[in-house]
Amino acid sequence: MKKNSFIILMCLFLINILNAQDFRKNPPAAGPAPKIQLGDYQTFKLDNGLQVIVVENHKLPRVSYNLFVDAGPILEKDIAGAAGFAGDMLSKGTKTRTKSQIDSDIDFIGADLSTSASGFYAACLKKHADKVLTIASDVIINPSFPAEELEKIRKQSISGLASQKDNPNAISSNVGKVLRYGADHPYGEVNTEATLSKITLDNCKNYYNTYFKPNISYLTIVGDITLEEAKKQANKYFSSWKSGEVNKMKFSAPTAPAKAQVAFVQKPGAVQSVVDINYPVDLKPNDPNIIKAMLMNRILGAGGFSARLFQNLREAKGYTYGAYSALNSDLLVGNFSANASVRNTVTDSSITAFLYELNKIRTDKVTDVELNTVKSVTTGSFARSLENPRTIANFALNIARYGLPKDYYATYLEKVSKVTPDEILEMAKKYITPDNAYILVVGNKDEVADKLKKFSPDGIVNFYDFYGNKLVEKAPVATGGMTAQNVIDNYIKAIGGKTSIAKIKDISRNMESEVMGKVMSVEMYQKAPNKSSQVISMAGMTIMKMAFDGEKGKRMAQGQTKDLEGEELEALKSNASLFKELNYFTDKFKVEYKGIDDVDGVEAHKLEVISPEGKKTIEYFDKDSFLKIREVSTQGKGDQTTVITTDLMDYKDVDGIKLPNTIILNGMMPIPLKMVAKSVKVNSNIDDAVFKM
Repeated sequence: MKKNSFIILMCLFLINILNAQDFRKNPPAAGPAPKIQLGDYQTFKLDNGLQVIVVENHKLPRVSYNLFVDAGPILEKDIAGAAGFAGDMLSKGTKTRTKSQIDSDIDFIGADLSTSASGFYAACLKKHADKVLTIASDVIINPSFPAEELEKIRKQSISGLASQKDNPNAISSNVGKVLRYGADHPYGEVNTEATLSKITLDNCKNYYNTYFKPNISYLTIVGDITLEEAKKQANKYFSSWKSGEVNKMKFSAPTAPAKAQVAFVQKPGAVQSVVDINYPVDLKPNDPNIIKAMLMNRILGAGGFSARLFQNLREAKGYTYGAYSALNSDLLVGNFSANASVRNTVTDSSITAFLYELNKIRTDKVTDVELNTVKSVTTGSFARSLENPRTIANFALNIARYGLPKDYYATYLEKVSKVTPDEILEMAKKYITPDNAYILVVGNKDEVADKLKKFSPDGIVNFYDFYGNKLVEKAPVATGGMTAQNVIDNYIKAIGGKTSIAKIKDISRNMESEVMGKVMSVEMYQKAPNKSSQVISMAGMTIMKMAFDGEKGKRMAQGQTKDLEGEELEALKSNASLFKELNYFTDKFKVEYKGIDDVDGVEAHKLEVISPEGKKTIEYFDKDSFLKIREVSTQGKGDQTTVITTDLMDYKDVDGIKLPNTIILNGMMPIPLKMVAKSVKVNSNIDDAVFKM
């Protein structure tokens, strides 16, 4: 009997365990939406039409002011970038203040002030509010647009463009915009050196005079301030700002392609591909579907580690560090994007995985677990956002701009809690359309492009440049039986010939580059047969030195000297000879002719060179002159690999030998490093001590 009792108790215990396991299979239903008390905000309007939003928060004696000029989309065409220039220039001087005075006065009181094409942002201690508003209102109402500041902004902007050309994510962003919206749409415009160079002071003034009007603007004030104080400040500093009629530009909304299109941008030497599946969508901020669509996209790819794209491409397959999606709303036209950076070898497999998930969410209902998890995360992030008083100001601005119901955010979590799996499926069918997408890839053409044809219904891969211009496919250029040996032989002849080269015993170069407004000096020394040295200095101080005496190599940086060894030493040894190309067919190099390719509009013979230590470099030689114009190599390993592009130009004769006078390095720094020779000497009898450290 006791034995039977024990068995019964054991069975009951097992049943309880099994029930507990069954319970785990059935997630708890989502509870009711929590009640969250939104902070209060108040609004008023000045006689000139300026709408003011006030959010009181007296925890700290600080206050911030944000002016938003709602100019809407603007098509700038051949002066793309003018609006940005105009916004930057607002704080560069007024009719009574210079840029120096503005900066000094703001810094003295520890305040912040920045301007843009859409207004200004300022923040300060409450006791300095009048001082800050005096300056902020002055830059908005009385800008002077000094000519010298325009040139500074232009120079900085063009320099920024140069750095973006080597950034695959920036390239993807540019080309993606053009694909989705078209180059003749404001959202598809891309700033270029040509458009930035054309911008004049009159263009900047015209933008300001046309759009900077109080009657299309909003001023949000947040912090240690009362409504009465805000009214006094707004009237005192902004009532003199004159209103005026603003005829906003109107544009039609672009639509997604009728069928999937594959677009490719060449990034020579890239070891990774940036994949972006994107298209325009009709989703406005005040659309009744916005909350349901947002939850659907969080399940798909915007929900971090738990999202489907992340779980598939990273956790399950290990293709990438992260795969994500974005579904953006806009009053004119929104957009969808699913993106990741993946290895060359798995680029096509990654796209297959993306398309699998995009199609799956359209056909299969999401689970209760997924939906409830996303609801929980959304509730938490919404609640945390309310800790920042600026959130309430942004809510108020959105309600005013988009015509949202007054209780839109007060009932936000209630709406979230009511979304069902059926509604998620409905949103996916409406907004996730992989059959009508642009499949954009930025990467290594030789290793990736041909594998992408299968994703195009027509079997076509379209190629684009950095600015989104479609490249016309050229007929294969006749190479005339050209070989790697032919190219190198012609290169040797082009720079002076073997006889002249044999007379060169050493080469010294003194080059200069501008880095963040400061002059950097680069001294390069080479001596036969294989000695080399580089010294980089700035303001008279040596920053880095590297020396190779033919056998040993050392590097000095930040006062520390390190002996070079392994691959680093071997690479230095391979590149130390005066004219390494002479060794390509005598040493352990492997050189292969890869045909003719385009280098910034110039046809060039392409060689793949593998050094004795196994390092691959792609070298380009001008098709007509045979001068070397570019080298592309990689530095680092795995996901830490960096592509280094070296452009060689402006060849000049030095004692019978042609040497590049300008060298531009991309990839080693956040911005391109352009080095221009101040002096180049040959056979100056360089002392061997230069190559020791």
